[in-house]
Amino acid sequence: MHIGILQTGASPDALKDQMGDYPDMFERLLAGRGLTFRRYRVELMEFPASVSECDGWLITGSRHGAYEDHPFIKPLEAFIRDAYAAHVPIVGICFGHQIIAQAMGGKVERYEKGWSVGPTDYDFNGEKITLNAWHRDQVVKVPENAEVIATNEFCENAALLYDDRMFTVQAHPEFRPEFVDGLMRTRGPGLVPDDLMARARARLAEPLQDQTLAARIAAFFHDHRQTKPGAEKLRA
Repeated sequence: MHIGILQTGASPDALKDQMGDYPDMFERLLAGRGLTFRRYRVELMEFPASVSECDGWLITGSRHGAYEDHPFIKPLEAFIRDAYAAHVPIVGICFGHQIIAQAMGGKVERYEKGWSVGPTDYDFNGEKITLNAWHRDQVVKVPENAEVIATNEFCENAALLYDDRMFTVQAHPEFRPEFVDGLMRTRGPGLVPDDLMARARARLAEPLQDQTLAARIAAFFHDHRQTKPGAEKLRA
């Protein structure tokens, strides 16, 4: 199955040579799961010719806000709605989670309680899954056609499922601990409170369930034409 990665941001230059760019991270995360990939720098206005150019789409994270006035935002929202109407599956991660919600009638805001950084526990309908986080924005209003399938006390709408067509997650299953440590060193100072980064560093060695999410993402892509089986695997 051929997946188009819609890249909406870039890894910091100081980390890119050693740890790769965002598409590299997703390709590593999803390796060995029957998926191939093509990259599109939508942040630089490199868009697919149509929503059917690939079998499915994955929207990356970004340092941009979904509510900001960047040239790629409106075309990306239109692409999301067109893909949804055409039943072409989309996965959204962090910014991807937010821009999909915004495109579908939800609302994204800079969260008044601040940042979530580093290993973070989420409740996926009774199953605790720990993933790395790096965000200050959140989906504060869920679109009418979306179902909340993961939450925690800080992030109420941590993962959303739009029947068998779109699956979105606020956390970063593609971020390894060393990359989060690098973000704290390169982007964190003066932006993320020091005490929050200290707590995140203290948890960096804890096990993550990134492969649990990788399996769910792959299952979503492979099973999207079978609404109930695909949806049930994500809700379970």
